[in-house]
Amino acid sequence: MQFMALIYADEGAWETLTDEERQSVYARYQSLAEDARAAGVMRGGDELASTRDATTVRIREGQTLVVDGPYAETKERLGGYFLFECASIDEAVDWAARIPAAEHGAVEVRPVYFDPAEA
Repeated sequence: MQFMALIYADEGAWETLTDEERQSVYARYQSLAEDARAAGVMRGGDELASTRDATTVRIREGQTLVVDGPYAETKERLGGYFLFECASIDEAVDWAARIPAAEHGAVEVRPVYFDPAEA
């Protein structure tokens, strides 16, 4: 079963880190990705660009509304994701707990919808 681990953190806090601190965090993400690949659970993952580069699209009463910026104005923003293939939610949560942002932000783990009719 596939699980999406959505990474939420405060963009402002990230921007205050020194280059050395950022490189240290990136090294931890790289180590996690390598471990997940070696364990055979890594199916994908990426860092997202800043929310200042986001565009939000909505359709209301047949009209397309396009707004610069993220979907929601919150302190913690969606900054990236991992896609894990795990036997259970417990295993996916164990992997998500290793994501560095879990220490200062939040990681939401959700099963990827699977339609048995399409299998």
